[in-house]
Amino acid sequence: MHLIKQHIERDGSGTITLKPEDPEDMWYAYNLIQPTDLLKAQALRRVVTTSATGSTSSTRMHITLLIRVRSTDFDPQASTLHVSGQIAAETPHAKIGQFHTLDLELQRNFTLEKAEGWDSVAREVVREACESGSKRMGAWAVVMQEGEAAIVGLGGERTVVRARVKVDVPRKKGGRGHDKGLEKFFQTLLDTLLRHVDLAEALPVLLASPGYTAGLFQKFILETATRTGNKALLAQKGSFLVVHSSSGNVHALNEVLQSPEVQARLKDTRYARETKLMDDFMTSLRKDDGRAWYGPKEVEMAVEKGAVGRGGGVLLISNGLFRAQDVAIRKRWVTLVDKVKDDEGGEVRVLSSEHESGKRLEGLGGIAAILTFPLADLDDDSDEEEKEDAKALDDATNTEPI
Repeated sequence: MHLIKQHIERDGSGTITLKPEDPEDMWYAYNLIQPTDLLKAQALRRVVTTSATGSTSSTRMHITLLIRVRSTDFDPQASTLHVSGQIAAETPHAKIGQFHTLDLELQRNFTLEKAEGWDSVAREVVREACESGSKRMGAWAVVMQEGEAAIVGLGGERTVVRARVKVDVPRKKGGRGHDKGLEKFFQTLLDTLLRHVDLAEALPVLLASPGYTAGLFQKFILETATRTGNKALLAQKGSFLVVHSSSGNVHALNEVLQSPEVQARLKDTRYARETKLMDDFMTSLRKDDGRAWYGPKEVEMAVEKGAVGRGGGVLLISNGLFRAQDVAIRKRWVTLVDKVKDDEGGEVRVLSSEHESGKRLEGLGGIAAILTFPLADLDDDSDEEEKEDAKALDDATNTEPI
């Protein structure tokens, strides 16, 4: 994501103009744009004109629209984002209040104004979105079998298929046709890989396949680099790691990422750090040592007691909670994040719902905490608090009017 312009006041009001540059940027935009926000972007709209004789004609034309957001629709496979809302500023071709859906596109600017102001979580999303590729992309993976491959980027927020390669390779091994077909497949795959991977970033590249295909591809890469004198590619030969997978389908990637060898190679990436945090949390939970709690009420109580602060306190929260339609619910989580970071000095990890660690967290209600000191019976306290709230509500409902 490229930051085009930013104008934010001290009270959080203001606008930011961004330009999505790759598919992962659409995921960041999806996590940034909320209902009631104001969004300005180019749109293709059907315009009906009436001639002097009374006849009508319609044309589709590009215009810039400002809408008040009502809903968002993100397609994770195509990395497309559709934002629906009502037009908030009149134009010669659109009236205030009319409904329209803006399709955000790569390389096209959009300007966003947050209805409730730019809080700390929204600003952090912008910061992460605008980081350089080497910081955002933790590693690359090529999942393959003979004749087919998927090139996958392991980002901080998502795992994105960047390209697919398919070349016919004759099945009969040992013959000239098979060898030539395999060589053509490897060459096409290498050319495609180099178009997507910036060798200067020196990120790990996992080569995964059943059988020997990945190992043969690694050998082809090094032989090609030597023959062509590609020094940049030769310098990165240590970045390639051959891993066995049960299939050549991209779905086998989750299995590959669980390999101890792969986890050791990716230990410095955001993906690995967040996976380790969830592992540590689950280990503490199994021990039942009072230092691992999950669920909204329990975690909020732990934070109130100062147990998620300096000295090892970690708040784990899913980014899905910040996509709540209700502004009050979003504010609840933003306030909690700010309290842990700014007041208590603890660590906050916003986990992506698209990553395995984030999915595990969502199974626990989307929020958990590793405490600096053990607390007991938070769930009992939570139950009592809920009973008191229910009793107060019941009393208020049953009170007779004077």
